[in-house]
Amino acid sequence: MTRLRKVVFPVAGMGTRFLPATKVVAKEMLPVLDRPLIQYAVDEAVDAGADTLIFVTNRYKHSIADYFDSAYELEETLERAGKRELLAMVQGLLPPHVRCVYVTQEQALGLGHAVLCAKPVVGDEPFGIVLPDDLIVNEGPGALRQMAERAADGKTGVLAVEEVPHADTGKYGIVDIDGGGDRIRHMVEKPKPEDAPSNLAVVGRYVLPSRIFDLLEQTTPGAGGEIQLTDAIAALLKETPVLAHRFAGTRFDCGNKAGMVRATLHFASADPELRHLVAGLEGG
Repeated sequence: MTRLRKVVFPVAGMGTRFLPATKVVAKEMLPVLDRPLIQYAVDEAVDAGADTLIFVTNRYKHSIADYFDSAYELEETLERAGKRELLAMVQGLLPPHVRCVYVTQEQALGLGHAVLCAKPVVGDEPFGIVLPDDLIVNEGPGALRQMAERAADGKTGVLAVEEVPHADTGKYGIVDIDGGGDRIRHMVEKPKPEDAPSNLAVVGRYVLPSRIFDLLEQTTPGAGGEIQLTDAIAALLKETPVLAHRFAGTRFDCGNKAGMVRATLHFASADPELRHLVAGLEGG
């Protein structure tokens, strides 16, 4: 059984949908209730067994590294004030055995290129990819842990999928699976509803073998010089099984304002001190 030790977070995007806030704050640092979006993604990776978190970022984003680094002055102030609970919260963002590695993506050349930037750190082992925009909430094992268990042979790829309205297939990569199971036969990137082979959309979780790096290096750049991860996965399908995983959990698309609001309301409704506010909004 191969353990999933490394997870890649492509976080180099500019977050233009959330301007002007993202002029100075990384999109992944925007809060969902009282925790930044990236914290939920990292918690899911740690839940899956990861001990090496690889953030593919741009040269201007420092807030993610600052967030996971020690804040000595803050910690000392909290300790002197006897605020033990807050101190434990600040110091407990990551378990002690987990390390963060930061890799710079010099140019925004697509998701595939961002993943390829992580190759020197990942090396020759299977790894996960988490897109923090997709916040997935689970009562039990996280989506990435569910997927890692299915890819335990180290060779099988697993993609998280979710049924979407047929009218929305043009927003996603859509998979075609075999009739009796969940092995992916091929993928279509953002097809028109009439051309979509199904309504099973790939969402922001992947577990892939290291072979994907070779295939990414062989992938012909498309429009704008971008290297698409979907193209490399399409090549991987010809060599090894890639499974579509219908994850247990609820996904919030926090890449847009509506999704961020829905996620915030979800967590607020579970908070004893805030749920009456949510009930008031719903009642009004």
